[in-house]
Amino acid sequence: MSKKSFSFNGIRKPWLHMTRGRNKPLFVPIQRNILKVPGMAGAYLQSSEIQPMEFEQPIAFIAKNDVHALQLKDELAAWLITDTPAPLEFDDEPGRTYYALVQNTIEDFERIAILRQGTIQFLCLDPYGYGPEKILTFPTDAVKIDNKGTAEADPIFELTAKKKTTFAMISNGDEVYNLVGKPADVDEQLVNEKTLIFDERGDTLSSWTSAGTAIDHMGKVTGKLVPDGTGIVVESYGTPDKDQWHGPALMKEITPVQDFEIEMRCRAETTNPKQTYRIEFYLYDEHMNVLGKMAIWDSSDKRIQYAAEGRYGPFLGSRIHYPIYSANYLKLEKHFHGMVRMRRIGKRFEFYVARLTSGAGSSGKHYDTLTKVYNDVANEYQGKLKYVQIHIGKYRGTSNANLPRINAIKAYKHTTATVDQTPYIMDAGDVLTLDHKTKDILLNGESRKDLKNFGGSFFKLKKGENMLLVSPEDTFDTRAIFQERFL
Repeated sequence: MSKKSFSFNGIRKPWLHMTRGRNKPLFVPIQRNILKVPGMAGAYLQSSEIQPMEFEQPIAFIAKNDVHALQLKDELAAWLITDTPAPLEFDDEPGRTYYALVQNTIEDFERIAILRQGTIQFLCLDPYGYGPEKILTFPTDAVKIDNKGTAEADPIFELTAKKKTTFAMISNGDEVYNLVGKPADVDEQLVNEKTLIFDERGDTLSSWTSAGTAIDHMGKVTGKLVPDGTGIVVESYGTPDKDQWHGPALMKEITPVQDFEIEMRCRAETTNPKQTYRIEFYLYDEHMNVLGKMAIWDSSDKRIQYAAEGRYGPFLGSRIHYPIYSANYLKLEKHFHGMVRMRRIGKRFEFYVARLTSGAGSSGKHYDTLTKVYNDVANEYQGKLKYVQIHIGKYRGTSNANLPRINAIKAYKHTTATVDQTPYIMDAGDVLTLDHKTKDILLNGESRKDLKNFGGSFFKLKKGENMLLVSPEDTFDTRAIFQERFL
């Protein structure tokens, strides 16, 4: 008969097994707050509060000798001590997960010949037990979900738009709903505040030109950019004239626009301190004046790092007119997968950088984000955007980075809705995530709590049957993700 054990933080130790004596409560601790009234028998119940759960789990393992025992104790400490709660699963509670911290210290081990015995103290700040994650796809706009847990559950809803919409709503009853955007009245005009100008992923790179391109820091445009099926990469960096930044650049002309947004998704990796790179876009007005640029780059040949840059206007110096630069966005890490974005609406310039994870929309969930704003009150950089330039480069004498690439670069025209107009908030293919667990709203991976309608709320799935309705009808492919909770 195999000995039972547990996994913590996704790891099991085959040499460790549980012994009898776990004193975990049968259900979550509940504190009843009561009010006593003089002359009244008993008391009133004021409130009930779910409390954290603490319990102990005795364990044992075999040690060959004292040196081996010390090694195993060090391994236990490295495994069990975490800064945040980690998933805990016991073999004798199949299909149930707790989120725990180890507190205090493991009690001194009793030594019986080669057997070592002790006790681990667990603390569950969230005392609920969780079932396996469930993912349910909605076959229609109305669907029934059966929550078989003994407590309410926190759902995550993902709505992928099939067409344009001014709002998205999901309800769990007539008066309980979450709503983003605004439903339009029948006599209101609907407008696109963002209109796609181009979405370049390398397929139409032949429509770009190297004529008129230029790069910062007295750099030289040399070499060639090519598509590789997943984006735009460097075929050749070319030959520089001296110690300088160099590499290929291409430019695209568009119909001039006043208010705009440029977004570039890119990826790069350096595994050797001698490797350098920069991935950039530059924006020019009708007279080839530089409106600004954004970049991800590794400019050091002494260590592995990357920094983001966002600048308004032309290059005047390494720290002039840079709302985003190495002083506020520098990571000593080898891999960047993310996006940079520059937006101008009226006099307001917004610069944004984010790293991306997978699994939330087409771009991934945004994290390590930074947003900076510049207001062009002197009207120095108000020319209409006419040219967009991309560039991937390196510094002479340094090694090539590991396949730096531009996955996609998109350009949008912005139009601000007036008071009698209702703007679209989603287009076909956009993904809206309503995370009722973290109380966040994501649009294509980016946190957009500003879209939340005042009347909406992050509701829970009730115990038992839940009838969910998505609006507007026939607009979304919807799925719900949740874990049943148990008292």
